Amino acid sequence: MHRPIGTIKDALDNIASNKYVLPAIQREFVWSQEQVCNLFDTVMQGYPFGELLLWNIEQENSHNYRWYGFVRDYHQRDNRHCPNLGVLPNRALTAILDGQQRLSAFNIGLRGSMSVRLPRMWVSSPYPKRVLALDLLAPTDLDEERIRYTFEFRDQDRMGWDGNRLWFRVPDILGMDKGPAMLRWINAQAQGATDEQKESAFEKLDLLFRVVCEERSLHCYEESDQDITRVLNIFERCNRGGTPLSYSDLLLSTAVTQWTNLDAREEVHGLVDEMNRVRHDLSFNKDFVLKAGLMLIDIASVGFQLENFTRDNMAKLEEQWHPHIRPALQETVELADSFGFDNRTIRATNSLLPIAYYLNKIGSPANFESSDAYVNERRAIRGWLTRSILKPGIWGSGLDTLLTALREVIRNADGKEFPVAELRRIMAQRGKSLEFGEEEIEELVDMHSGDQRLFALLTILFPNIGARGGSDIDHVFPRSRFTAARLQAAGVSDELIGEFRNKSERLANLQLLDRTVNNEKRATLPADWLDVHCPDEQSRRAYCERHRLGDVPREITGFLDFYEARRERLKQLIAELINAV
Repeated sequence: MHRPIGTIKDALDNIASNKYVLPAIQREFVWSQEQVCNLFDTVMQGYPFGELLLWNIEQENSHNYRWYGFVRDYHQRDNRHCPNLGVLPNRALTAILDGQQRLSAFNIGLRGSMSVRLPRMWVSSPYPKRVLALDLLAPTDLDEERIRYTFEFRDQDRMGWDGNRLWFRVPDILGMDKGPAMLRWINAQAQGATDEQKESAFEKLDLLFRVVCEERSLHCYEESDQDITRVLNIFERCNRGGTPLSYSDLLLSTAVTQWTNLDAREEVHGLVDEMNRVRHDLSFNKDFVLKAGLMLIDIASVGFQLENFTRDNMAKLEEQWHPHIRPALQETVELADSFGFDNRTIRATNSLLPIAYYLNKIGSPANFESSDAYVNERRAIRGWLTRSILKPGIWGSGLDTLLTALREVIRNADGKEFPVAELRRIMAQRGKSLEFGEEEIEELVDMHSGDQRLFALLTILFPNIGARGGSDIDHVFPRSRFTAARLQAAGVSDELIGEFRNKSERLANLQLLDRTVNNEKRATLPADWLDVHCPDEQSRRAYCERHRLGDVPREITGFLDFYEARRERLKQLIAELINAV
């Protein structure tokens, strides 16, 4: 049934009292600060902002599901997840099937805050807490993006009069009276404004009050059928036209309703967060965890099909979660981290699933990534994984059937050995060969510094150089030396400058260095740096042999000869290593 349901403030009151709740099928809040600001501009301009889809839950059925609240104080790293309300028995509830992002945006903008990582800052850096504000003195001429009202997330101490701007803290509108109270606030805050500016500010503030607290702008379609299957179908159809609904969202909701002792949503999201904290540059998600669960409990297929999420399978998944699945995935991430790999290297995280299955099979030993007892197994895993990363198309089409086949190989292997040879044979049968031909080797040796496979290639060429948590890809001859001006000043002819610059970014001018050493080296020419870092001939020779540098020229004018000689050495090394079992 379609009908108006009240004001934005009414909706926020229902959210605060947990009358409006979120079912487990809803994804997390994903909007940016800009999207929140644009929504408030849409409301201020009087445009429709979408109908809500509500599911009315009768009080005798509310105990059948777990419910979640709306995000209010969003923190991109520490508070991204919707609060778990648990089971709410004997309460008539309204579950939001469509409209979560909009209602969450209103809840954040009018009751809470957003803390988002600043550009180019580390994940571990502070995330400033900012509150939505409206500039009451900004001109309302339409710009090219059709934005009329200036909303912005700002620090708490940057509200009020700011030169020719007057920033109003948007959450304060909920506790403000109309008319005289608004004028008093404007007069107190904008003492340097003209009467015309104050009048314009009053009009905007009054409009904000009306659209939030007075106008019944929220409309909905209500569904009262208590059948969860029908609701899942409605939800999936409603989300087809917007941001594509990950099937894992629906499947996770199925697990949530069927687990009896653990909260599947909290367990999955908690494990994802824990894995991503191992290294700053990791990006695992719930899709990876759910597919890993399917793989590790040994059901017939690892595909995201609803028939795989039966009650029996979900009971098995819950039973094995803590003793097997969690430790296997945690140890897998630790192992990948010990290789120095991050999301730049492992773009397809599904490549780690056979490793997780193998670790689970041998009991997920907590010291696998460091113990001398597993040196050979680690070497085999690293070589297989690296080759699968370097070879295009391995983790693309036919993924589920490939993973199922690899799982069977590992399951049937004897002892603790990681069965590299058999894995490669099965992969080759499915058109996923890890063999590299002459043309592919040429392509690898000419790899550019921007290629996402570069770190993996360097680690297979120089497996004993990378340091855990602290390896950088370094230019042997520093990048800063290859500007046209500096090359000309060094005596390089104009016709060779383009070739110098192109080859400076290729594999033969790149190496792995410990991050501390790389910071020391910086823009120093390699021969000068070696004079300091390797003061005696023996250490200098050992360093150059370890990095396959050969003779390092004193001046950059000798770069092309150095490059071609090292390129040939690296080509031979790639040919020797890349096809080795």
